[in-house]
Amino acid sequence: MIERRSLLKILGAATAALSLGRALRAFNAERPRGWVKYEGNPVLGGQYGTCFDVCVLKEGAKFRMWVSWRPKKSIAITESTDGIHWNPPQIVLAPLPQTGWEDDMNRPVVVHRENGYHMWYTGQAKGRSAIGYATSPDGVKWTRQSDKPVLVSEAAWEGVAVMCPHVLWDSENRIWKMWYSGGQQYEPNAIGYATSGDGLVWHKYNANPVLRPNPKNDWEKDRVTAAQILYWKGWYYAFYIGFRDIDHAQIGLARSKDGITGWIRHAEDPIVRPTPKGWDADACYKPYALYSDGQWRLWYNGRREHLEQIGLVTHSGESLDFIAES
Repeated sequence: MIERRSLLKILGAATAALSLGRALRAFNAERPRGWVKYEGNPVLGGQYGTCFDVCVLKEGAKFRMWVSWRPKKSIAITESTDGIHWNPPQIVLAPLPQTGWEDDMNRPVVVHRENGYHMWYTGQAKGRSAIGYATSPDGVKWTRQSDKPVLVSEAAWEGVAVMCPHVLWDSENRIWKMWYSGGQQYEPNAIGYATSGDGLVWHKYNANPVLRPNPKNDWEKDRVTAAQILYWKGWYYAFYIGFRDIDHAQIGLARSKDGITGWIRHAEDPIVRPTPKGWDADACYKPYALYSDGQWRLWYNGRREHLEQIGLVTHSGESLDFIAES
C-alpha cells in the first residue's frame, strides 16, 4: 500500500510534469521550430534608409542581393561573403518616368541561367503597379526588354496592382513560371500564377488567385502576398507574407505538389514573427530563403514604425521540418 505522503509526492510530481509540458508547448508555439533570428539584426538598412523586398543568389563564395532602395526609388545590388555583412548598395536599375508606368522601381526577382541574368520587377506610377522585364550579362548592367510592362492588372481580384513577382525556370517543360501578388496598391491581397515561353508574353492561370488568406488563421486573415516559391524535394514551397491587418504582418510557409492547388500550411506558422519592441516590432515582410553550406538562410524586411531594414533568420540542416496544419 502506498503511504499518503508518497502518494502526495507522486501526484505532485505528475502535476509538475503536466505544468512543464504545458509550458514547453506554449514555448514551442511562441518559438517557431528551427528558425533563429541573427542576434546582430538588422544586416542591411539604417544609414541607407528603407531597404526592402530583396532577392538573393549564392554564386561561388559570395552572396548577391538585389534590393529595393526606397530613398532612391531604384533597385540596387550589394554583395557579401557571409550573408550578414553587406557592401554599400549600388543602383543597377533606376526609374524611367517617360515610360509612364515606372516612376518607382522595386520588388525584383533575379534568375541566373546559362544565357545570363533575368529580372522581373515592379514599376509604380499614378497609384498603380505593373511588372517589367530586364536582362543582364552580369547582374549589374541591365537592359529592359520592353518599354511596356509584361504583366498588368486586368482581373477584378487584381485591383490596381500586380507586383512582387517570383519566377522559376522549368527546364523540363521549357517555360517560365511566375507567382505574383495582386490587389490594392499599398499592400496587395492574394497571389496569382502565370506562365511564359519567353519572359515577355504571360498567360495567367484561369482560376487565380492560387493562394488566398486563410480566415481561420488570425495572423493571415486579412491578406497574403509576396511569395517566394522554391521547388524542393518534390514540393513547391511558398514562403509568404500573411497580414493580420494592413499594418501587421508575419511570414508563413506552405507547400503544394504543383505550385498551384492544394496548398498546405505549416502547423507552426508563422515561422518568422515580430520581436516585441525590436527593430521589426510591427511587421516581418517579404522573405527570401536559400539553402547552402548545411543551413537555410532567410532574409526579410522588418518594420518598426516607418523604417524597414533587412534581417536574417537561419535554420540548421536540410529539412524544413514541415508539419502539416491540422
